[in-house]
Amino acid sequence: MKKIIAFGGSSSKNSINKQFATYAASMFPNVSVEILDLNDYEMPVFSVDKEKEDGIHNLAHAFYDKIGEADFIVLSLAEHNGAYSAAFKNTLDWASRINNKTFQQKPMLLLATSPGARGGANVLDIATKRFPFQGAEVKGSFLLPTFYENFDAVNGIINPELKNQLLKIINSIEI
Repeated sequence: MKKIIAFGGSSSKNSINKQFATYAASMFPNVSVEILDLNDYEMPVFSVDKEKEDGIHNLAHAFYDKIGEADFIVLSLAEHNGAYSAAFKNTLDWASRINNKTFQQKPMLLLATSPGARGGANVLDIATKRFPFQGAEVKGSFLLPTFYENFDAVNGIINPELKNQLLKIINSIEI
């Protein structure tokens, strides 16, 4: 059985992006899904000085290894001031010291959501352009605007048009 690693690019305990990534991953048929929490990979702020003193943090190795176990990645990015959250960027910075191709040529569905009407459009644009240089094979991307109006914890996406758009993308991806 193919394995999906899904996570939200946020350290919020109630991350809407983690909820969204979990939901999207559950829409793929006949796969096992493991949900990661960025809080499990909290490390000091990356610096070359810290790396020189202490080496690459063991949690960076753990994160990198989890990515390596995946057949497919579902990642929903939080947008903080128009870009990645500091927690996600720091995890990525540390893991990239193991291998700049952090995503190890894994196929990926990139998502973003936010409470606002743009739904994380800036961060999704940045990631879609940047991640292929870091070893991601972006197979699709989708943003969910106004999360609290379009998503329900029990039913997932409640806007039929948006739900169908995401399903169309998921159905076009072979894992």
